Amino acid sequence: MAYASVLSRDPAQTYRQIDLAGRTANADGPALVQLLYEELCLALRVAAWAAEHKKYAVKSERVTRATAILFALEANLDFERGGPVSTTLARVYAGARKQVIDASLGQDGAPFRQVADTISEIADAWKMARAA
Repeated sequence: MAYASVLSRDPAQTYRQIDLAGRTANADGPALVQLLYEELCLALRVAAWAAEHKKYAVKSERVTRATAILFALEANLDFERGGPVSTTLARVYAGARKQVIDASLGQDGAPFRQVADTISEIADAWKMARAA
């Protein structure tokens, strides 16, 4: 019964949750980081859209998701093995988090897109490193 009521509220969101659960079930650490990057970029782009269309509840939810993902990425950095790269990523994540929080106070989608573009570049580099 609870499952049916969740489906009736937002079937698209339910599908995304099921899809994400399926992709994370057997993923290793590097694959999970890749998924976090993808989910972060998606959250930021939706926040940008929501800000511009005055969908404040959606913007708030996506900002919350984006900041949680940024915290998770930062918390899981391995400074011993990652050295300067980990330190640089920690700064990038902290700066991105500040930019997202600052942008959450306005109606401009551009700052969210700027952070998404930056994270997308990191995600592309991560994907290439994993493939090598």
